[in-house]
Amino acid sequence: MKVLLTGGEGYIGTQLGPLLLERGHDVHVYDTGYHRVGWLYDGVQAAPQWKRLDTRITQPSDIEGFDAIIHLADLSNDPVGELDPELTFKINHEATVRLARMAKEAGIERFVYASSCSVYGASGGGSDALSTEESETAPITAYAKCKVRVEDDLRPMADGSFTPVFLRNATAFGASPRMRFDLVVNELTAMAYLDRKLVLESDGTPWRPFVHIRDIAKAMMCAMEAHAEVVGGEAFNVGDSRANYQVRDICTIIGEEIPGCEVIIGELGGDTRNYRVDFTKINTHLPGFSCDWDVRKGVAELREIFDRIEFDSSILHSRRHRRLKQIQYLLDTGQIDDQFYWKV
Repeated sequence: MKVLLTGGEGYIGTQLGPLLLERGHDVHVYDTGYHRVGWLYDGVQAAPQWKRLDTRITQPSDIEGFDAIIHLADLSNDPVGELDPELTFKINHEATVRLARMAKEAGIERFVYASSCSVYGASGGGSDALSTEESETAPITAYAKCKVRVEDDLRPMADGSFTPVFLRNATAFGASPRMRFDLVVNELTAMAYLDRKLVLESDGTPWRPFVHIRDIAKAMMCAMEAHAEVVGGEAFNVGDSRANYQVRDICTIIGEEIPGCEVIIGELGGDTRNYRVDFTKINTHLPGFSCDWDVRKGVAELREIFDRIEFDSSILHSRRHRRLKQIQYLLDTGQIDDQFYWKV
């Protein structure tokens, strides 16, 4: 298949692009390039060529001839989304719907959308109930609200010739050449590695589901290749039901995987996002999918990479690996305007 991968130069895309190439697909990447300054390690054998292109100004001629679009290009994460919620809706919601409509008009059959389990928000993770794809959504942030709006707008577009599918990814973690240290498992692992001490100020009781980015990439490939009747208009929670953790449990695992690390858990209240997720549907209904990674395996991989690259605090705190810092830097230095368009 000829595949357009938007956002393919980012944290997930730099793992997904090579996977699709290995599978034999013809892969092309469009990306704004905000985060191309960050590269943690070499480890990708082959990568697709990329073109700098903002989805807001993508034209029908830019997507002619593709069989499928995998859409990762969003303002990510929650703090970036809250910089300017109105702009976040323009980019993450309106531009995505516009791209999907163009894709349908162009005869592109498959549109795989990277949604998020954050759509469940504060949906009662403390109860015994797990959020399924049929559960009520309760998004808290602009980022999560955009995910719900996109799903609502694209679902009615599904028909015999156009197949949108929504992958509600759990909280991502894991090593990527285009690394992010503004994600909880990655950041906590890095802190533990450098300090041999992990201090969590909150009590760590909120529940969150976690999934390795290679499993996210695998799910996207499977959703793109599946028969339309299996995935058309469907949402899939991406992860494994064994990977619902309280944050304090994540800290314990990290402490066990980092030699000599002391773990201290606080007593203050934590994140209002508190939910557990059921992943039965994707593991039973999406052909070829199962999770190959868990948090312990992912932490061990990070530790090995840190050893190899002589990891230090300057890398951990660099804007190159933190979404909000990099966007703020581009704004402060006048490289992008207040609507996040490149000035040059």
